[in-house]
Amino acid sequence: MEKTVWAPAYIGIGSNLQDPAAQVGRACEALRNIPHTRLMAVSRRYANPPMGPQDQPDYVNAVAAVLTQLPPQQLLAELQRLEASLGRVRTAGDRWGPRVIDLDLLLQGLSREQTDKLSLPHPGISQRNFVLFPLCDIAPELLVPGQGRVRNLAAAADGEALRAIDPHCG
Repeated sequence: MEKTVWAPAYIGIGSNLQDPAAQVGRACEALRNIPHTRLMAVSRRYANPPMGPQDQPDYVNAVAAVLTQLPPQQLLAELQRLEASLGRVRTAGDRWGPRVIDLDLLLQGLSREQTDKLSLPHPGISQRNFVLFPLCDIAPELLVPGQGRVRNLAAAADGEALRAIDPHCG
């Protein structure tokens, strides 16, 4: 019998359309439906200004921790399937634009991966306070490969524009 291997993974969740706080809550619940994956923890939700064009509503962001048996590419495919089921329509050029929901695979174990569809760890983690602060809520001692511990990265980030909007997500 083959041994089951579970790996920790961290998922960034964001929305700035159609009641963003509720959208983030729905996404947190939907993560429970990913096959061979268990939702372990979810951060508080944070309101923050958009990254990129400023002529859009503020975002609400959170981070979820899961344990999964899925390889990173398959977990990413499941996240994209969930995004579609929650109403996200991907269009060319929407990288920094408004969205109903955004699910980003931030880290999976200590994996380092670079393909045309997936970069692990997710690029820019150490520059994104809307990722670092929620991640610090649930995994302050987590090591981001090549960048350092979440606690230290968050301490060095500017959190002035971030506002915690509830004690937990979902």
